[in-house]
Amino acid sequence: MTMQSVQQLDIFADSRDVMLRNDVLEPLQRRDATAAQMALERLAGDYPDDDTLPAMTVLVRELEGGSTAPFADHAALVIARRHLEDEVLPATQRVLPAQAVQSWIAPCWRSLAQRAAPLTFHGSSADSHAAPLWLLAGDAAAACAAVEGIESWWRIPAPLAWMTEARYRTCGLDATWPLLAELAWLAPGRFAALLPVLWDASLDALRRRFDADFPGTGAVDDYAWFPAWLLVVKPALAERLSEARVQHGEPASRATALLGEILRREHEGDQHELLGLRQTLSHLHPGLFDTYMATRKVQHR
Repeated sequence: MTMQSVQQLDIFADSRDVMLRNDVLEPLQRRDATAAQMALERLAGDYPDDDTLPAMTVLVRELEGGSTAPFADHAALVIARRHLEDEVLPATQRVLPAQAVQSWIAPCWRSLAQRAAPLTFHGSSADSHAAPLWLLAGDAAAACAAVEGIESWWRIPAPLAWMTEARYRTCGLDATWPLLAELAWLAPGRFAALLPVLWDASLDALRRRFDADFPGTGAVDDYAWFPAWLLVVKPALAERLSEARVQHGEPASRATALLGEILRREHEGDQHELLGLRQTLSHLHPGLFDTYMATRKVQHR
């Protein structure tokens, strides 16, 4: 046998394993469990040590074994979600094109959300609810509906964060400012965690500016003051932020409402009232007050 013939056989062998993998991937991507299983058996028979076999097996089994029965309790949902996050999602990332991962995994999240629908919200298992699953599935409208079924959701950090993300996905940043403010006051840690999830360029730029300029402690609780600081650097948002439900027990929330009133008094030219309002702001947060006064180029004692 000539050297050229040997090289041709090597090329054929290399191309055959690629062909057999593609034979599995094609029905996997169209979610055809039967065809994917048959192709997987052919690949395993010819290439039992192929390093894509474990991931492809996970995905085929996911297609074959999907249940539609409602979850009996929150613990069952936790187990199913962990399986999806720890096994199925990594398998999709291992063998599917990057641009196909979200579209493939979305029906899995949707199935979990539908099965979780009967479960009520419990603070002890906050993420075991249909709403965050609908968000992962890319259905923000369904997430909104799920959150609205939670009594006083705007007073609870997790549902408020879900609704904030859902509002952003359905209506955009401008319509979401009131909820972002409420979340920052109620749960600054969740507010900070949500920003990279939203991945909004203008919001990220404001966050970076806040991190660099705000005279705080550097702790995550500083983000409670983000809405008030925002009124100093972006006073055009005053009307939108005035729609947020004021949390009177939170100094940062009161400061935001106070700055809204200060901006209104400035517009009206009411200097007498401004003196008292500014003094109140200085008591709530001296550093924020200094930042505000610096923008007015006013010297104070």
